[in-house]
Amino acid sequence: MSAGGGKTYRPWNPQHYRQQAHSPVSKLPEGDLVFFLLDVVPKLDLGQFYAPYEHETRGAPPFDPAMMVCLLLYAYCVGVFSSRKIALACERNLAFLAIVGQERPDFRTISDFRKLHLEAFKDVFVHVVRLAAEAGLVKLGNVATDGTKIQGNASRHKAMSYGYMQKEVERVREDIEALVTQAYQQDEAEDAVLGSRRGDELPAELARREERLVRIEAAMRRLEARAKAEADAERQRRAAADAERQRTGTKRRGKAPQPVQETPDDKAQSNFTDPELHIMRTNNKGWEYCGNAQASVDGACQIILACDVTDASNDKQQAEPVAQAMLANLAQAGIERPKDAAGTPQAIPATLDNGYYSEAAVAALETLGFDPYIATERQRHHVPQAEAPETPRTVQERMAAKVRTPEGKALYARRKVIVEPVFGQIKEARGFRRFLLRGLAAIRGEWCLVCLTHNLLKLWRYGRVLRAVSAV
Repeated sequence: MSAGGGKTYRPWNPQHYRQQAHSPVSKLPEGDLVFFLLDVVPKLDLGQFYAPYEHETRGAPPFDPAMMVCLLLYAYCVGVFSSRKIALACERNLAFLAIVGQERPDFRTISDFRKLHLEAFKDVFVHVVRLAAEAGLVKLGNVATDGTKIQGNASRHKAMSYGYMQKEVERVREDIEALVTQAYQQDEAEDAVLGSRRGDELPAELARREERLVRIEAAMRRLEARAKAEADAERQRRAAADAERQRTGTKRRGKAPQPVQETPDDKAQSNFTDPELHIMRTNNKGWEYCGNAQASVDGACQIILACDVTDASNDKQQAEPVAQAMLANLAQAGIERPKDAAGTPQAIPATLDNGYYSEAAVAALETLGFDPYIATERQRHHVPQAEAPETPRTVQERMAAKVRTPEGKALYARRKVIVEPVFGQIKEARGFRRFLLRGLAAIRGEWCLVCLTHNLLKLWRYGRVLRAVSAV
């Protein structure tokens, strides 16, 4: 098969099994997810998937990228994420066989294809959002944003604190010095007995310690750079607070803050298997190396409009970048803002929990064309809310009053039934609780693939419902 050029690929013909007695069509239920994907994937723009192979003339013909895309999408839809398990399913599972036929890729081919095309799946994500909008599943009446911690592919036992790194560097340097001295003494003894020799072989123990020293010092530099960035951000925050106090004529409350420290705390940690992830507190009160996965979800049918992963442990700085990503996806998908009776574009209602609140976040969302409803403090169950002042003066008081209006209460009450079930469907129903890839760029691509398949499942399920209703 050839697509977009003269490159030849291994033949892929999913209709082949239709001619056989034990075909997937005769065994699987009508309207099964695999048949839905086999119909949808050929309609997607897969040019980016074909591009890397078009000018490669070496080796055997590769597997058809359309087949590989369909295989990965189906696997992620049904909760099979490991490349080894996907390869095994291609030999034993009838639905997987409906996709691959006789051309069954091994786990390494599947793994390499996924890593190579993570960026290309972002365009597929936008294309699926467009399909959802065309099917009437995107209304932009209430877009809820939230984050969830997902464990990274990094072990807590492969981490070290900054304080321990300093001690370990000194110890390793002493070991290296001792080994070098021992090597010189051994060379002299051997020269005296055996005569001259090359002597440029590096002892294994010395090489191992030098490699360890390099890795530890690199981790220390990462922690120092992170501490400096946090110190700069803290100085900017304090300067903005001082400027606001001078503008309003208010005095600082409490004790004067301590000087900003640019050196890392002794307890600050860095992981050696995935240095880009930070240790975060999880819902089970434990600590793990995680990515903070973000999602903006449309309230009509729980279609994810934007997704991202950050290494920040809280959501304080995420409202603006996720909103910008959503607008970019909507523009690329050709989805317009809701309009009033006169045809004037309206602001998109956006609901976020108190973890996203800041004056800067409110201003950014309003500038981008959103109508934000953000809780300004944690709302505890069975505890009466404090009465709002009659004339709100600050941004925080105005937002709190806005959320307490009948319209605000109705919109904000929907937030928890829009976005939080999406994380439950991904983590509990499909079992995606840990990233398989390493590095922030890679896990962002993997999270995009997870969210993409979530939207495909919604398209498939709502399509079945709509067909059933139209048949009645």
